[in-house]
Amino acid sequence: MPRALVTGATGLVGSHIVDRLLADGWTVRALIRSPSAELAQRGVETVKGDILDLASFAAAARGADVIFHTAAAVTPAGGWEAFRRPNVDGTTHAIAAAERSGARLLQLSSVAVYGPTGRYRASGEKTDEDTPLGPLPERAYYARSKRESEQLVMEAHFAGRIWATAVRPDVIYGTRDRQFTPRVARLLSRGVAPLVGGGRSTLPVVHAANVADGAVLAATSESAGGRAYNLANDYDVSVREFFELAARGLDKRVRFIFVPVSVARLAFGSVKFAVRVATAGRLSVLSNASLAIVTEDNPFTSDRAKRELGWAPAMRPEQGIPEAFAWTRTHR
Repeated sequence: MPRALVTGATGLVGSHIVDRLLADGWTVRALIRSPSAELAQRGVETVKGDILDLASFAAAARGADVIFHTAAAVTPAGGWEAFRRPNVDGTTHAIAAAERSGARLLQLSSVAVYGPTGRYRASGEKTDEDTPLGPLPERAYYARSKRESEQLVMEAHFAGRIWATAVRPDVIYGTRDRQFTPRVARLLSRGVAPLVGGGRSTLPVVHAANVADGAVLAATSESAGGRAYNLANDYDVSVREFFELAARGLDKRVRFIFVPVSVARLAFGSVKFAVRVATAGRLSVLSNASLAIVTEDNPFTSDRAKRELGWAPAMRPEQGIPEAFAWTRTHR
């Protein structure tokens, strides 16, 4: 019976990886900072520790066949250090724990590593794993931390220190989501929602259960060593379809307002200018990608994962989206 250590086991992707591993008969251990009765009740061995404490990390990894490293800071308060310590230092400890235990390492990376210019390409080509990584703005703290973390993992693999692979999701949703789904729920809860360009573009979203399936496939595929895989388009779902399915899960009737793309771009530019002026340039929370996500089609392709890993996402949006928003409705 294979044995796994999961970091971030109470988070979105980590919890779905736990689901998948338990269903497949793995023995699962979780490195957690606080006790979790839910994990214990499901038969998960919990070990108190922290990814920033190498001693506890290494101890938890003993006897593991695979370390699924999903713990990361996504939206912490603060600047670069708030991202660097958990994401980069935490990954450094994951590498060390894998090296000491002999376990394989699955790194949960992100399409953020491509940078803003590496996503929506002027040629119209889909962004795959061979796409050059574009420059990252100084304040793209999350993207910088994920790129640096993934590079550390790959360098350790090619140096022969560990066996490692990485998966790169885009925007993840699903039950137990505390980031993207609640934000959309707040928008739709007003009963009125804008549809830029009619909401026809496909969203760069992926269900957490499908990410978990891809992560387990990568971690258990010998050919995946030293390679990264986009898990960024399980199914094509338009903005309007996503909102409609979300409204069903929220049990909410939503009226859509159609907004031309040109009007949205003008309004978006005004909002960015106002933010810069009001904060004296200290706050930069909006980027062109914020508008592109709802006006342009999902720029990523996951063909490599489907071809090399046999990734065949089982959770369809017709089921996964309403379930995710129903969970948010009952837990927020």
